[in-house]
Amino acid sequence: MLSGVLTLGYSSYSIAQEVEADSAQAVADSIAAAEQRAEEERIAQQEAAAAAAAAAAAAQAEETRTFHRRVLKYFIDGGWEFMGIVLVCLILGLAIAIERIITLNLATTNTKKLLAGVEDALASGGVEAAKDYTAGVKGPVASIFTQGLMRASEGVEMVEKSIISYGSVEMGRLEKGLVWISLFISLAPMLGFMGTVLGMIQAFDAIEAVGDISPSLVAGGIKVALLTTVAGLIVAVILQLFYNYLVSKIDSLVNDMEDASISLVDILVRHNLSK
Repeated sequence: MLSGVLTLGYSSYSIAQEVEADSAQAVADSIAAAEQRAEEERIAQQEAAAAAAAAAAAAQAEETRTFHRRVLKYFIDGGWEFMGIVLVCLILGLAIAIERIITLNLATTNTKKLLAGVEDALASGGVEAAKDYTAGVKGPVASIFTQGLMRASEGVEMVEKSIISYGSVEMGRLEKGLVWISLFISLAPMLGFMGTVLGMIQAFDAIEAVGDISPSLVAGGIKVALLTTVAGLIVAVILQLFYNYLVSKIDSLVNDMEDASISLVDILVRHNLSK
């Protein structure tokens, strides 16, 4: 009986160990399967995101190509005679505007630093040193200072007159090219209207030749005629924005020149009094 009991207990222990081992293996297999499923879901999400991004890029590229084709179609439908002239106005106007923007930005000067340098040069080396200092600085403000310092020996009144006279010259240089931009702003919509009027005349000529008013014929002719007007207005709006920016930039430079010129006269007066 004792031997049977021991044998039965050993068998039960072995069976329990086997059950525990099977349970642990099952848990490990479940964990591994869950991790594999999570990895597969992550990969699937990445692939879906990549596919969505590729689809969006393709759609955007297709939309861009469609827009370009549509613009080209409208350009051809409007008639190359007037549409080409309007396009030339846009190109020339933008070229002049960009050149003016670059020139005006380069002409901008730090007037506070310039005035401090002039005052230091006057204190250390006199008018000649100040003149050499302003001659080495670029910009309309420094050029006006140079012209004023060249008349410093003739008195403060001559300095003021020289600054006013040369300031008008510099203002003319700053405004160079604006008249052409203004011309293109006025010319582009006028050409568009002219193309529209000529298109309407052609549409009525077609109606007269057919002898009947066809809605498709009238609508097509009016559409083609109005395309030139739209193109001219678009060109005028674009160039008008650049023109207003240039005018505001020039006004800012002119105000800086006037303020700096007044400060230069004050510096020369203090220098003469100290002498």
